[in-house]
Amino acid sequence: MSEMENATQPDTSVTDEQLLFRYVNGDVSAFETLVNRYRRELFNFLARFLGDPALAEDVFQEAFLQVHLSAGGFDVTRRLKPWLFTIAANKARDALRSRSRRSAAELDAEIGGGEDDSTRFVDLMPGSIPRPEETLENLESAQSVQNIVQQMPENLRSVLLLSYFHQFPYKEIADVLNVPLGTVKSRLHVAVKEFARRWKAASEKKQ
Repeated sequence: MSEMENATQPDTSVTDEQLLFRYVNGDVSAFETLVNRYRRELFNFLARFLGDPALAEDVFQEAFLQVHLSAGGFDVTRRLKPWLFTIAANKARDALRSRSRRSAAELDAEIGGGEDDSTRFVDLMPGSIPRPEETLENLESAQSVQNIVQQMPENLRSVLLLSYFHQFPYKEIADVLNVPLGTVKSRLHVAVKEFARRWKAASEKKQ
């Protein structure tokens, strides 16, 4: 493994919840660690959900801005990941409805420290979030999957992404989407059948 690859490996010795607790108690670097830990997975989710990498990057930053603003009220006895994805999914749905862009003033807000020891929120965000296709071996197949997923109805697309691309348990998917557990199972069943139908049709069209 190269030095650069090793440097980008996430440190899993500290839990997400511990990082957020440290951040709330003044450790700004803990927030940066949390952002780096999720910058690939969360961005990939948003890029597939939105079908627009530029908009996904905006929403990624908006989601972590909301984490920053709401960190003090988070119950650290809960898991942070479902909470983070809930925020991101809500921001993504808002973006699809309004195609709004993040507020430069909000992202320029200062966090942590005092007047002489402050950090801007935007300074903690990754300068270049990796595109989801960078992590996939077969780019042609990846693009085909992306196209099919993007064409599916939002309610089916979201449950498929959370379950198959990000391996969320049913209960956590229900929490993220704010729907009953039974609804998650029924939507996923329909989503898988719909994806299979569309994939078959696309494959036959290529022949």
